[in-house]
Amino acid sequence: MSLPHAILTALLEKPSSGLELTRRFDRSIGYFWSATHQQIYRELGKLEQAGQIRALPSAQPTRGQKKEYEVLPAGREELTAWVARSEDPKPVRDPLLLRLRAAGVVGSAGLEAELERHLALHRRQLAQYTAIEARDFPPERQSTEQDRLRHMVLRGGIELETFWTKWLTEALAGFRMREA
Repeated sequence: MSLPHAILTALLEKPSSGLELTRRFDRSIGYFWSATHQQIYRELGKLEQAGQIRALPSAQPTRGQKKEYEVLPAGREELTAWVARSEDPKPVRDPLLLRLRAAGVVGSAGLEAELERHLALHRRQLAQYTAIEARDFPPERQSTEQDRLRHMVLRGGIELETFWTKWLTEALAGFRMREA
């Protein structure tokens, strides 16, 4: 389960409230790990209960105020151990691939439109990632190790989206050849 590790990473980068974490997941962490607002808040409670994070003391009464969290030494130790741990790759579980397989049995009515929709979504995501890369990682910028690792993660997202756009373009060409 990597969500707690994604949250620990984000909090080590910058102490944040649950709402700020949700926004950061939407803006940057989301290109490799997504989570809903509810999942983040639920996990924050578990991490706090496990003694890995704590809410920062507030100068004002906490009722109605957002809590900001920081990582405690136990959380840093857990994240450090997790980074070093061995883990096998997860098998691909994509409903679109299963739909293609099912279409071989029941027919492909409506599938071409779904492939086109997915292609548009992946093209949009690829454009977003390349814009982030151009903005945050220009070639002339001197990089720290932290920047290089972040860029590596983003490059992974770019390569995955490049794969999906190429593969979907080929799959659609196969559909169109069948109709010609």
